[in-house]
Formats: sequence, structure tokens, C-alpha cells
Amino acid sequence: MRTRHLRPTSRRSLGQRHSIGATALAALVLAGCASGPPGVQTPPRVPSSFAVPGLEKPAEVLIDRWGVPHLYAGTLYDAFVAQGFIAARDRLWQMDLWRKRGLGEMARDFGPAWVESDRAARAVLYRGDMYREWLAYGSDAKRVAEAFAAGVNAYVAQVRAQPALLPKEFALLGYQPSLWSAEDVVRIRHHGLTLNFTSEIDRARAFCAGGQGIKADWLRRELDPPVTPKVPVGLDPCTLPAAELRAAYLRATEPPRFTKDNTRLAGTATASALLPPGGTEATARSAEEEQERQQALQGDPTAAYGSNNWVIAPKLTATGRPILANDPHRAHGAPSLRYMAHLSAPGMDAIGAGEPFLPGLSIGHNGTIAFGLTRFYMDQEDLYVYQLNPRNPNEYRYQGRWEPMTRVTERIAVRGESAPREVVNTFTRHGPVLLSEPGKRRAFALRAAWLEPGMAPYFGSMDYMRAQNWDQFRAAMNRWGAPGENQVYADRNGNVGWIPGGLTPIRPNWDGLMPVPGDGRYEWSGFRNGDELPSEFNPARGYVVTANENNIPPDHPAAKKGIGYEWSDGARARRLKELFEKKAASGSRFTLEDSERMQNDIVATPAQRLLKLLAGLRSDDARTAAGLRLLQGWDGTMDRDSAAAALYEVWSAKTLRAAVLKAGAGEAAASLAAPGDNTRMMLLLENPFGWVSDAQRDALLLETLPPALQELTAKLGPDMSAWKWGALHRAEFRHPLGGVVDAATRKKLEVGDWPMSGSAFTPMAASYRANDYKLTSGASFRMVLDVGNWDASRAINTPGQSGDPDSPHYRDLAPLWLEGKYVPLVYSRGAVERETVERVRLTPVGP
Repeated sequence: MRTRHLRPTSRRSLGQRHSIGATALAALVLAGCASGPPGVQTPPRVPSSFAVPGLEKPAEVLIDRWGVPHLYAGTLYDAFVAQGFIAARDRLWQMDLWRKRGLGEMARDFGPAWVESDRAARAVLYRGDMYREWLAYGSDAKRVAEAFAAGVNAYVAQVRAQPALLPKEFALLGYQPSLWSAEDVVRIRHHGLTLNFTSEIDRARAFCAGGQGIKADWLRRELDPPVTPKVPVGLDPCTLPAAELRAAYLRATEPPRFTKDNTRLAGTATASALLPPGGTEATARSAEEEQERQQALQGDPTAAYGSNNWVIAPKLTATGRPILANDPHRAHGAPSLRYMAHLSAPGMDAIGAGEPFLPGLSIGHNGTIAFGLTRFYMDQEDLYVYQLNPRNPNEYRYQGRWEPMTRVTERIAVRGESAPREVVNTFTRHGPVLLSEPGKRRAFALRAAWLEPGMAPYFGSMDYMRAQNWDQFRAAMNRWGAPGENQVYADRNGNVGWIPGGLTPIRPNWDGLMPVPGDGRYEWSGFRNGDELPSEFNPARGYVVTANENNIPPDHPAAKKGIGYEWSDGARARRLKELFEKKAASGSRFTLEDSERMQNDIVATPAQRLLKLLAGLRSDDARTAAGLRLLQGWDGTMDRDSAAAALYEVWSAKTLRAAVLKAGAGEAAASLAAPGDNTRMMLLLENPFGWVSDAQRDALLLETLPPALQELTAKLGPDMSAWKWGALHRAEFRHPLGGVVDAATRKKLEVGDWPMSGSAFTPMAASYRANDYKLTSGASFRMVLDVGNWDASRAINTPGQSGDPDSPHYRDLAPLWLEGKYVPLVYSRGAVERETVERVRLTPVGP
């Protein structure tokens, strides 16, 4: 695969802002799909300079042609000052919104519609001792966060002094960015892919259906290792307010959703004083927004949000050096979730990607070791149910007595109101109360490992990104808190390894799969030592690959310790391991291009399994017979130009899945099994004995095909040969304000509407919205590292590095990402200089 380079399209300085029309933006995207003349170097931009409080020595930032900043600082902590400054320069509105949502300060700038979500957000802030919190990460964690916040604040000061620098979102909404404190970086906790709490709610609903409910839960999702959940003694699952609990949890943890009812643009009428999505009062949303939200509410986050990573030992590679690859999957949007950077200073020279609002890098290399992550789905959450004192609703029963809740009064500033509003958050010994029903004498609280000290999501990377060998890296991962992660490792000495990490609660008398009474019978008895988890160093097979499956070896002691049961569907892992085994067996060596192809592989193993069941089936209906022939001649490749891929996805994900749930769980319980685990569906279809006969199974396959054919005919026309999966499955990157601005502004804020290959079950993960098949999540970043020959490494972000819609780097990487292309991840100073198109000088302030 040939790597294509995007050429810069502007020579304007970093301090200038410019406007590019829609036609010019389209031209930029088209230009990004072609390479410039070989050997032609673009002249550097005019240098710019900024005075930055907090710097000890001058620093220099070289911006390469793909928008990646290479920061060269005179001291270690100056590198983090520079990172905060440059990240804010590129992503200020995104960073400010993350901070505002996390701290519960939305109402201050957006009005009364956000008061309740602010209260909920504050309930899941870290509220423990900050001294212990800083010590949990390492000796200099506080100093790093202080340096990063100083850099952010320095750019905020620049924006306030020069209003022309203000990102357009602030002008649209009519407010100014806030200043940061170091504590903001670690007190905000909900951005680490929270899960399991809502699964406990769904499982309780399924069990409420009795015997059929057992089948409904079995169909709802696979549990690995296999276990039959039991209803905890003292819990009545049939009385749980499932919808209200789910809404309360999401109100506290989900990203903000701007609607025309909760958002007032500058110069427009005041927004309705309604709660934002997730509140107890419904807001008026478009049908598309509502369907998208319901998919998120009912779906399985472990299916949509995953990642792939692998590491290959020198004995198997064409270069004789390790190869490390990583493509983390997250929700897509504009700007990108990921932010690439290069931090070079005495004692540190690291490059890769992280999130713009956090210091350091979580994915990349430091010139000696390389690292890449996927989620390791350990269970870090529980839902506790309490009996309230009929004489005092602020007390709950615990170990035979009434124990008082802790009440914290929150003062929330509200835009347009002269005085702050007072709201109350309550806490039990287990955690924040998300829902209270005094009339029914009960309350519900969240217990989460990510609310413990040292659990700020991804901040633990500050430790491992500076490790110099396996022992140091392993020690850092033993201190890792949240979220649970698989880390693959390689170093320039040729070593490779894998280690998971995360804070795992010990549940001595239950499995964590159902809500439990909060009366003292179900308590955590501490946390597992990191050394209890499995790991590998220089495995004999010569490679390690993970894709969010349960990769705890069955014979390892941890396999029986209840680390977790709810993993991502194993389709991606099966396909990747199949590719690795085939390549290794062939005797040919792995190349960097092999890893690129595997990251962009679009073969769906569930489709291949399902196609085997169609072999030999026939239909007397001409249209159904034509659909069968289309599928029977297909190989399971989810190509955007494939008619069979379109038919398979609509059929299997909609009509067939619904029929299997109904047949497997029964009419009454089918809705409780929705959306239904793909693995469970295939097991039932492949092994119908005891469920239905082979003949009944075959009839079900045929009966569910016509409705899918009808939907595709309505959407794509009657000619099957003209159908294309990409006509339905389209890549777009939505901006948070896209639903509240006019069409012209939306076109500038949002990126793309391109045909897209893949699906949620291919290594090139591409999950979609159920109502219109448009992309919602997938690879947020891809990286393939040539360990030791670092300048040969490659990466791609999407849609771009910048958060400024007028910048060429806002959307320039998306066309390359779509086509499975990469850009060089240049590292050595010489290589960086050759690709530099802009220089920024940062100077200290004062003596």
C-alpha cells in the first residue's frame, strides 16, 4: 500500500485566522487525495512567536504538513506547557467543552436547560483527597498537570487579548473560554468508556420475565467465561425503574447533546428551559436524533467501541525489527477525538496520540519503547439498591441500622439568572445516588472503581510513556487504574510483550452481573493486585494480537476470579488471529504494509458463518431466489461497492435478528433480549437442536429475507446489481453543534458523506446508526510502528488535527483515512525539519 501525503494549502502564520469557502474546502479535500510531485518541498510558513507564562526556557514547535506539532522544549515540564498551549491553539472549543461538561458548568454559559445535567455531572467527579490522588500516578503527576494547565491558560489569555483568535463556536454560542486548574485534569472521570451499569439494568429486566427471561438474557449477550447469573438475595428485579435508572446514569456520564431546545445561539431567542437529553422531561428532538439516542441506550457499547492492537517479534518481520500496530475505535465526530503530538525535551522524546484535553500520550513510542492499547473489559461498576427510612428519606438501611447519606449542596451558576441555583447531590458509602424514590422508600447508587484515587482515565499513561524497558513498563501498568486496558509493547532491543491493567474489584460472594442490595451483604473486599492478571513477554509464537475479546488464558488463575464476563464480540479477534496464523504458517515475513492491510480488513467472519447455512437453500419466489443467489455467490467481504454486503447487513442485523430473538426467547421476552448478541444468534442458527429443527431454521432464514429485499428496493431501487453497501453505509463526522446551526454553517462544521466499507464485525470497525446506516464509530486513529527505525512508522488521524473549520487541517486527513492510507509519523529532527511547514516560537514571560 502506497502512503500518500497531503500537501499544505496555506502559508498563513499560526496567529492569523482565515476564511475558506465551501468550494475551497471541497478543493482541499480533493487535493488531499493525491500526492504532490516527488521531491518538491513546500516552503516553510513565516515563523510566529508567542510569550507563554509558565515556560522556563524558550521552546520551538515545528508543524508538519499533516498538522502534527513537534514540540522541542528546554526542560521536561516546559514540554507539557507547550503541549497545553498548542493543543488549545488547535482544539480550544473541544477542550473547553470537555472541561465544562465534566465539571458541571454547562448552565453557566448555556442556560437553565443544563442545570440538571450539571448536577449529575458533579455527582461523578472525584471528591477524594487530592494528596493521595496525585501520589497515585507518580511523583511528578501534579507538576505535569500544572504545566499543561499553564499552557492552556496561556493560550486562553491570547484569545482574550486577541478576539480574532476566538474559535467560531464561542462566537456562535456567545461566551468565552474558561481558565483551567491542574485538578480539572484528574477530577473529571466519566470520559473513560464507562460500562456495565446499564448492562446490570438490562439483565435485571430480562430475569424479570421468569424462565423465558433466562433465555432472553442468554440471547442478549455472550458471557465469557460461561456463567449463569443469579438474582442476588434481597433483590426484586421486577421493580427496578429501568428507564429512569438508565437515563440518570447517562445524564451523569454521556457527552453533551446540543438541541434547539437546550441551546441558544448568539443573537437568537432564548432556548426552552428543558432538560438536555437524558433528563426526566423529554426534549423535542428530530426523529433521527431520537433513533440515534435509542440505539445508544439499547445497544451494547462493547460492540461499537473497541480497538485492535498487535505486536510482532523480529523473527517474523521482513525488517528484523518489531512491528507494533494499534487502531483504537471510538465514536466519530468533528473535531477528532485523537490529537497527535511529539514531545521532545531533556529526559523525554515521545510521539503518538492522546486526547487533546490530557497531557502526554497514551499511544505511540518514546524512541526506546513503543506501546498501543485496546480496552480490556474488566467489570469496574455496580448498581446498589437501598431501602430508605420511612421516617427520614436521607437514611438507608445498612447492616441492620439506618445510615445517613452525605448531602452536598451544589451552587450552579446559570446564564441569564442573577443568583446561582442550589441543588443537592447525595452519596452513600458506596458512591453517588443517581436516582431516589422516597415514595417507594428506595434509592439507587453507582459504585465505580473509576471514582477511586488514581483512576483518572488515561492519565496513568504519564508513567508508562516514559518507561525505558519492559520492567519499568510493567511496573507502570501495575499502577494503571482506568479504564481497563490491554497494552502491547515493543522495544528497539527486539523484545515484545502484552500486559493488561486496571483496578479490578474483588466481589467475594457475587459475580457483578446484577444489581445488588446496598444493605451490607454485597461488599467489595478490596482490589486485585495487578500481578494477578496474565501477561506475555517474548511469546514463542512471535506475536500477540488483541481485539477486546476475553484474552485471559483459560488455564490462568485469573480466568476464575471474576475479572469480567462481558467482552466485545469476538469476530474481529477471530479474523485477525486467522490472518496472523495464515501468514506465520506461510513462512513469509510480516511487513508494515501487512499491518496496514489488517487494520483495514473488511471481511466479516459472522457473514461467512451465516453464508454456510444458506448453501443449498432454494426458494420458489423469484425475488427471494435472486437474493439467495446474490448471497450464495459472496465471500463475506463488506466492500462498499458490494450488493451482497448491503443485503447481508440489512437482513442479518434487522429482520433475521428480530426473528431469532423471537424464536429463541419467546414472544413476550424477545424485546428484553434486544438488540441481541451476534455470537448468540449464530450459535442458535448453527446448532438448532433443542431450539428448532433444521427445517424450521431454514424456513426462518428464507422467511426473513423478503423484508430485507423490500427495504433495499425502496432505498436503492429494484435492480439488485446496482445496489452498493456504501450507498447506505456512509462516513460522516458530525460536529456537536451541527443540529442547532443553519445549513451553511453545518456544512462548514461537519465533514464528509462518503461511501464506507466495513461493519462493526470487521477488523476495520465501522459501526453505524440503525435508522440510516451512517457511520457512528470506528478507528479514531491508526498507527503502524517500525520499532527502532522510527521514521519509517506511519499513522493517520481523522478527520484532521485541527478543531478550526477554517483550517486546512480540520478535514485533510479524512479522505486518506477513508481509503486506508497513512502519513509518515516522522520522528528524527532531520525528518521533521524536511516536513515542516510552520514554525512557532514560545518564549518565557518575565525574568
